[in-house]
Amino acid sequence: METHLADWLKGTADGAEAESILRKCVHCGFCLATCPTYQLLGSELDSPRGRIYLIKQVAEGVGPGPSTLAHLDRCLTCRNCETTCPSGVEYGHLVDVGRKLVEERVRRPAGERLLRFALREALTRRWLFDPAMRIGQMLRPLLPAVLRDKVPARRPAGAWPRAAHARKVLILNGCTQPAMMPAIDAATARVLDRLGIETVLERRSGCCGAIRHHLADTEGALAQARRNIDAWLPHLERGAEAIVINASGCGAMVKEYAHLLREDPAYAAKARRVVAATKDLAEWLPAQLAGSIDAIRARVDARRSARAGAAERVVFHPPCTLQHGQRIRGEVERLLDALGVERLVAAESHLCCGSAGTYSVLQPALSLQLRERKLGHLQAGSPELILSANIGCLAHLEAGTGSPVRHWIEWLDAAMAER
Repeated sequence: METHLADWLKGTADGAEAESILRKCVHCGFCLATCPTYQLLGSELDSPRGRIYLIKQVAEGVGPGPSTLAHLDRCLTCRNCETTCPSGVEYGHLVDVGRKLVEERVRRPAGERLLRFALREALTRRWLFDPAMRIGQMLRPLLPAVLRDKVPARRPAGAWPRAAHARKVLILNGCTQPAMMPAIDAATARVLDRLGIETVLERRSGCCGAIRHHLADTEGALAQARRNIDAWLPHLERGAEAIVINASGCGAMVKEYAHLLREDPAYAAKARRVVAATKDLAEWLPAQLAGSIDAIRARVDARRSARAGAAERVVFHPPCTLQHGQRIRGEVERLLDALGVERLVAAESHLCCGSAGTYSVLQPALSLQLRERKLGHLQAGSPELILSANIGCLAHLEAGTGSPVRHWIEWLDAAMAER
């Protein structure tokens, strides 16, 4: 669409990016059918097309108000619209710019500012979040439901392998996942250990920056990205094969480092090197397992025989950050099929579960509606196990059901360990 940037935005990186993306949009409306908030609210301004129009107004110099901020806040940034868009509109990048511009011009109420500050600072600092989560898990039975939903029951992580291997990969030293569900990283390390690959957890790395980025703390997110790049590059230079990320939300963020740091002369090339080495576990591991599929399937079959011949019924929820953000589709599903489980297919698998990082805290009513809709589809076939690939989705779904919810790597770790 034709766009005329305001004078104050011309010549800036944000202005150039916004104008380029806005000009690709033809206002066709295909995105409306796949936007979760439009499905729930039916409001044009709570659709990608409507939000694009609001961002265009701001970019052209129209002063935003609280309603503009509210419509952008209600966006999950699931990027389902990007998958649907026939014109290749990079909506995720545009809404990031739009939020930044609006945040600079609209002052939030004090309560909102305090909540967003608390989320930004507490969730991304391990020294704060880890002990808080441990205390919460100890007191979980006594917590009110609204807090209990945010505190998953603690599961034992199991042993971390100690063997050294010539082949090495890095994994993220994340912020929330190690405290909430430490079994995911441990299961990843055990699976890779069985394949002769050592998992390196670089302690100088940390939060990927997604929480700060999506809460419009651009500088804070970039600082975390630079810290991770500095922590990982020496390992890559010494021969580490990849940065393998088992939380799809974090993987999607790390793969944005080159874009976010494109104007930084000191880090642009380094960021491109890191992004080239970054792989989601779902896209990287299947090739590593190619020679082990028959052996793993034999163990799965043995478990089936012990169950009087019944295959294990599982259903997989592909996170938005996996299927839309990273455009990785079908990898986990094909692996499960190859291993002989009875994989149920859920309706509306393309729609968001409502977790979306801090969205479930900031927009609880919409988030819960989306969770109930998602769980209704996931549980329609009475699965024994719900699998997913992102910490936020796992915790969010687990809080709404009595069915076990696990990361798919935890299931694979158990399957490979069967004797």
